[in-house]
Amino acid sequence: MQITRFLGATAVALVATTTSVFADNKETVSVFYDLLSDPGNARQVEAFQSATTEGWESIGDYSGKAKSREAFLGQMGGFAQLIPDIDWAIQDMHEDGDTVIVRSRATGTPVAPFFGVDGEGRGFDILTIDIHELENGKITRTYHVEDWSTALRQLAGK
Repeated sequence: MQITRFLGATAVALVATTTSVFADNKETVSVFYDLLSDPGNARQVEAFQSATTEGWESIGDYSGKAKSREAFLGQMGGFAQLIPDIDWAIQDMHEDGDTVIVRSRATGTPVAPFFGVDGEGRGFDILTIDIHELENGKITRTYHVEDWSTALRQLAGK
């Protein structure tokens, strides 16, 4: 009887710990989208740096070239100026251990030509998919796909 109670309590503690780790991973990954939605905010930049490892990589294609955390932050600073109303809303989040997959919706209205397209005040609304890998509660790598071709068609009025 005592062993059953002990094992039951251990199982409950293990489930609680596992659930807590997953909740922490979701919260950590959410920090990434807070930065995407407010890239000019120094607090968001600091929170992103705390949520990612120093060697964090952004991988968006198979060129073999990953973007560093510093390069990514530079790009986000540019987005803050070019698309001041950018919003990157999490639509769905799935976890499997230390991997978090996010489907999100990016919207915004560029105030100048975007990838060579003058949107003349038009905005975009696109689907994005990200796969975040975490170790010890920090994001180490993010694979991402954004539907920029649709954004450019929307900005061109097509």
